Amino acid sequence: MIIKISNLSQGEHNFVFEDKVDYLDLDKPFYGKYKSFVILNKLHDQLILSVTSDFKVKYECDRCGTEFKSGLKSDYKMIYLMNEEPEETDSINVSYLNRDADKIDIKSDVREFALISVPMKKLCKEDCKGLCYKCGKDLNKEQCTCSTEEIDPRWKPLMNLKDKLNLN
Repeated sequence: MIIKISNLSQGEHNFVFEDKVDYLDLDKPFYGKYKSFVILNKLHDQLILSVTSDFKVKYECDRCGTEFKSGLKSDYKMIYLMNEEPEETDSINVSYLNRDADKIDIKSDVREFALISVPMKKLCKEDCKGLCYKCGKDLNKEQCTCSTEEIDPRWKPLMNLKDKLNLN
């Protein structure tokens, strides 16, 4: 994913990259092909990149264990400054280029932003009911016949708090 910048005029330039996710060294949950749309705005001493990448992913639901496919979008902006690199920089979205640089490679950035775009909680649907904690039946497909036993009295205050939070 190399963009040649040496002969680009100032202003906005558009690029599209498409390949298999293997090219980015991505494996599960990613599969198939990805597509990245890049808008590069070249100014006198800097490049501003806006990158949007679309991926196909295959997850296992964290509540019910069902495997499901979904799309994943990764967006990020990167600023390349054509100056000497300072001793420290706090921003991960700022890079420094040598004035003689003739190209930039965005492969590792696209890969890393794809990885951090993976959600921490993966749900097959927003209102997934999960599995019965006793019998293991998928409550999205069927109602279980487990008896509802009396809750341990030590848990009562926590259950009351949960009920209060669910009402709001």
